[in-house]
Amino acid sequence: MPRHHKEEQTLVLIKPDALQRHLLGDIIHRFERKGLNIIGLKMLFMDEKMMHAHYGKYADKPFFKGLTGHMSKSPIVAMAVSGIRAVSVTRLLVGQTKGYEAAPGTIRGDFALSIQSNLVHASDPDENPQEEIQRFFKAEELFNYQRLDFDLLYGEEELE
Repeated sequence: MPRHHKEEQTLVLIKPDALQRHLLGDIIHRFERKGLNIIGLKMLFMDEKMMHAHYGKYADKPFFKGLTGHMSKSPIVAMAVSGIRAVSVTRLLVGQTKGYEAAPGTIRGDFALSIQSNLVHASDPDENPQEEIQRFFKAEELFNYQRLDFDLLYGEEELE
């Protein structure tokens, strides 16, 4: 659970194309620099069961086979982050789904040109970010702590 009542948690998946292009450090650094807490981090291969649990809503779409094939090319890095408004902040950092439409300064805007090879997945606020986190992390794999600079990152109005 988040330490502060306004804190949220969300999931980021750093996809195979990001690992293959050696962008892992650059991507993680963006979340740290923004001020979000990394509360869980691990590398794994997504098996077929996990792929269907995570992307099952797209199973009847023509791009599903390509998506699952892409996601199984190499390991991914699952990252859980927390902070005040973490879900929306993460979506802004990541950028538009289509890399070629993503704004400069976003992860996809700076590094991606594709829809499928768009480097990262970020939980959608309309879906359940907490459920997505639980799909990739056991409770004991998540670490809640307050950053030493927490009071410098947020104004008093965000903390009330």
